[in-house]
Amino acid sequence: MADSTVAPRRPRFRIAPYALLLPATLIVLLALGYPVVWQVITSMQHFGLAQQFGQPPEWVWFGNYVELFSNPTTWLVVARSIVFCLVTAGVTMVVGTALALLMQVVPTAARLTLQISLLLAWATPVVAAMTIWNWIFDWRRGLVNWVLGSIGLPVQGHNWLQDPLSFFGVAMIIVVWMSVPFVAFSMYAGLTQVPGEVLEAAQMDGASPWQRFRFIILPLVKPVLGIVMLLQIIWDLRVFTQIKLLQDRGSIASQTDVLGTYIYQIGIGSSDFAMASAMSIFVLLLTIALSWAYVRNLLKEDEER
Repeated sequence: MADSTVAPRRPRFRIAPYALLLPATLIVLLALGYPVVWQVITSMQHFGLAQQFGQPPEWVWFGNYVELFSNPTTWLVVARSIVFCLVTAGVTMVVGTALALLMQVVPTAARLTLQISLLLAWATPVVAAMTIWNWIFDWRRGLVNWVLGSIGLPVQGHNWLQDPLSFFGVAMIIVVWMSVPFVAFSMYAGLTQVPGEVLEAAQMDGASPWQRFRFIILPLVKPVLGIVMLLQIIWDLRVFTQIKLLQDRGSIASQTDVLGTYIYQIGIGSSDFAMASAMSIFVLLLTIALSWAYVRNLLKEDEER
């Protein structure tokens, strides 16, 4: 008797999906690839006074990297930036997730008010927002000193931006305030996909709110949580505008530099574009290293599905 089993049909290769993706892929590669290649080439050259008068730059290959990372200040800035990034991203995720959970349980009017407030905070231009924040923490006539002084605390004339520790405390408040709306809206969108009947069944079985959040909600929104955390780490590691505008109010830049402002000081302040390019390439590699754990976890979950 002949074997009636039929060999599985091999999937046909379709060129149409790849042809449709090709234009967008080429545009992304050109828009992102060209600056990276230019930065790599520049980081291996030397720019001095002669180059400002049209002389071609000389190749030093990895000399800029050796000089840059032989400087203890570089490692101090790197450590400071990583700590600031991780602390700020963690606080942002906690506050944003808490606000997303709050939006689920409050009445409609309160939820709309909260959402509009978050949207306005998110839509405010950075420079305009920093103007307000600089006034709030102004050491002469700022709101914070006035409020704390009115309740009897001896903070009259205290400069919050002069001490590095309080400087980064203020910077963290500002960065978190600007980032929380994105996290809150993203997490709220993820929470709306959690089946209500599952939560009701768990509540009927005696699960506490914390148990429902830990064992039901958190695993279901884990993909959203991972993506948002990844983006937050990348953004907070490259923060520049908020730190630079706070520094311009009178703080000591050498004590409050992060990676973004450090590159600015090297490139614009010292006109050492090759060294600034080398530092930029390092920041790119550091960003990939810090985010690789999340990317690997997302790829693993995608393969399991």
